Amino acid sequence: MLSKNEIKFITRLGQKKYRLQDHFFIVEGVKTINELLQSTFELHQLYTTETFNIDAKKEILISESALKKISFLKTPNKALAVFKIPQSKPIDFNNLIVALDDVRDPGNLGTIIRLCDWFGVKDLICSKQTVDCYNPKVVQATMGSIARVTISYMDLDLVLNTTELPVFGAFMDGKNVYKAQLPEKGILVMGNEANGISKAVENEVSHRIAIPRFGDLKATESLNVATATSILLSEFRRSL
Repeated sequence: MLSKNEIKFITRLGQKKYRLQDHFFIVEGVKTINELLQSTFELHQLYTTETFNIDAKKEILISESALKKISFLKTPNKALAVFKIPQSKPIDFNNLIVALDDVRDPGNLGTIIRLCDWFGVKDLICSKQTVDCYNPKVVQATMGSIARVTISYMDLDLVLNTTELPVFGAFMDGKNVYKAQLPEKGILVMGNEANGISKAVENEVSHRIAIPRFGDLKATESLNVATATSILLSEFRRSL
């Protein structure tokens, strides 16, 4: 049976200020939890309706009704785990890097983390205004990929100003990406869902690229940022 203090501790991790204060975050679902259990992430406590056969001190069997009290999902998925937020790691600038400028939607960030994992991008740099990667909705959307991508929150314009890598920014008026020569190493910057890349970050972009629109009307205003990221990463990896 869960105590009131346990329920309060878990549910408040839905808020960023408490995640930062306590250094813990929530993971839900058997698949995602198993992904993180096999990674370097440190498990704090596991609450589950079915045993995972791990350290008994860290596994607490609970009822489905108890799981509903602590879950952030409409339909809880058998288990909820509390993991420790890892310490930051140095960025590997000897590779392709994705940078996000003020991406706010949790689903978009989670999908982009999965895309980085799929395309072998080890580092994702986020502006400090970008949604927290340990938001429960973001973690859920990563489907475990958060365990394999290093995510850093930094002053993005400062990072871009000091790097020696070419910086590619996605713009509506950029060069057709299908005609561009893309390197193996560089930084791909994707902007905010509504406003695109900010002026301060735009000033640090050395190569403006775009995904051209096809069709007769060309009436679509823009692509979803996660969709655009998938297309651009595919182009960066095409020559490998």
